[in-house]
Amino acid sequence: MARKERAAKAPKEPGRIKQMVQVFHMTRRYDPSVVWWMILGFVGSVAVFVLAAVLFSRDSIVGIVLWSVAGLLAGVLVTMIILGRRAERAAYGQIAGQPGAVGAVFKGSLPRGWAGSEMPVAVNGKTQDAVYRAIGRGGIALVGEGPLSRTRRMVEDEKRKVARVLPNVPVTMLYVGPDDSSVPLHRVPRELRRVKPQLTKPEVLAVTNRLSSLGTSLPIPKGVDPFKVRPQRAR
Repeated sequence: MARKERAAKAPKEPGRIKQMVQVFHMTRRYDPSVVWWMILGFVGSVAVFVLAAVLFSRDSIVGIVLWSVAGLLAGVLVTMIILGRRAERAAYGQIAGQPGAVGAVFKGSLPRGWAGSEMPVAVNGKTQDAVYRAIGRGGIALVGEGPLSRTRRMVEDEKRKVARVLPNVPVTMLYVGPDDSSVPLHRVPRELRRVKPQLTKPEVLAVTNRLSSLGTSLPIPKGVDPFKVRPQRAR
C-alpha cells in the first residue's frame, strides 16, 4: 500500500510536447530571433517540396499530395533542428564566462569520437582559470578557460607535459574567454569536429591509458569543488 501511495503521489514528468514548448519559451527569452529562423526553416522546406511537386508531378494529383505531405514533415523536422541548436546555444550563453562552463560542454556536447572529463586537468585557485583535456581521433585537445593572457601559459604547460609522454601525438589548443580571438563557448564542439582524424581507435585507447599516468594539477581530493575549498584556521 505504501508503495502504491508513493507512486500515486510522484509527480508526472511533462510530456514531449510540453517539454518542447518549455524549451521554445526558454530559447525565445534569450534569443528572440529563433522565431524567425524557425519560420524561415519551415517555409523554405515546404517551398522546396512544392517546387519539386510542380516539376515532377504536375499531372498527378496523388503525386502533388505526397510531395506536399513530405514537405510539411520536412518543414517540421527542420524547425525542430533549428530549435534544438538555438536552444543549446542559448543554454551555453547563460553560463558563458562562469567557472566550469567548458566542463559543462565536455559533459554533454562533445562530438562523437571525443572523450573528456568535466573536471579540469589544471586550475588556478586565485583566478579560477582552468584547462580541460579531451582525447579523440584528432589527438589531444587542450581547452583553456579564462582570459588568454592568463590561460596561455597554463595550456602550454599542459602541452609540454603531454609532449613528454606522447611526443608524436598531435595537440590542439583552444581558448574560451572574453578575448576577441577566443572561441565562443557554444562553438567548442564544432571546433573539435573540424580537427582532422589522425589516430585509430586502438591508438586513442592507448593515449587515454598513457595520459592517466599524468593525473591532474588539482592538489585536492577527488570530488571536491576546487572553488569552494577554504584554508583551515589555525588553532
